Amino acid sequence: MRGWLERVWFGGARGGGWLVPLALLFGAASTLRRHAYRAGWLPRVRIGRPVVVIGNLTVGGSGKTPLTVWLATQLKARGLKVGIVIRGYGGTSRGPLRVEPGTDPTLAGDEAVLLARRTGAPVVVGRDRVAAARLLADEVDLVIADDGLQHYRLARDLEIVVVDGVRRFGNGRLLPAGPLRESPARAADADFVIVNGGTALDGEIAMSLRPGDLVALGSGARRAVADFAGRQVHALAGIGHPARFFATLRAAGLNPIEHALADHAPLAPPDLEFGDALPVLMTEKDAVKCAGFPDRGRYWLEVSADIEPAGAERLLARLAALVRPS
Repeated sequence: MRGWLERVWFGGARGGGWLVPLALLFGAASTLRRHAYRAGWLPRVRIGRPVVVIGNLTVGGSGKTPLTVWLATQLKARGLKVGIVIRGYGGTSRGPLRVEPGTDPTLAGDEAVLLARRTGAPVVVGRDRVAAARLLADEVDLVIADDGLQHYRLARDLEIVVVDGVRRFGNGRLLPAGPLRESPARAADADFVIVNGGTALDGEIAMSLRPGDLVALGSGARRAVADFAGRQVHALAGIGHPARFFATLRAAGLNPIEHALADHAPLAPPDLEFGDALPVLMTEKDAVKCAGFPDRGRYWLEVSADIEPAGAERLLARLAALVRPS
């Protein structure tokens, strides 16, 4: 079912017309809810610190997590104290829960643990974004809400919409007939639109994902991706858009045997066994779920976000002004 929907949403496959009435209902409910918050019928809550929301309009991966890592790292380098709140998909905790680099991802979710490890910033998981953000308010200058675009109860000072530059908005339909959580016109209301891959349009900021080293599970030993050029490898990805990971490996000259998993799929040691001695490569989000697994021939790919310089400077200046208004 998932594969068929993605082909309809993003691949131009026919079918799915019977889902359009449901999409109309979804759109009406979404629009009414957003209007209720904008009109003040439903209250928005401020936490006493600037809040920056990073989100997307479509289901599936668009690059929010690498952007959050980049943003937190850049702001910390400028002397700001940054905290991150996140829903914690794939975890069992309802929150609010403080996440450390060693927190069990089955409790907090894989993305939350990844963010804690990569940024060194305080991270709180919670289905209630307001409660999660309040836990950070007394110790940070600014809060980043990862995947919080549609969580309107938490008042925000700046919105960033991340768009997959290759898939864009798919067939342009709302859920479940298409991949959209809100109309594409919603992007015009955001402060910044960042496009991951593909071509950025006028007014958008271009972002790309730069592959780094391959890091061995357990030992942390590093190897250059080029060491595997021309070789066949198993490639495992439990992310929103696995094809992007596989394409990255192919672009580096590798020949991946693709193993696409559902986003946030749990992993056990047998899931990394394929009956041969080929190397197994995975995303960092998958690797956080593999603590204690045998590390023989298993690696995760380090990936970093690159933002085009002029857009990056404009974005960071706006964020600094939220904390230190002139």
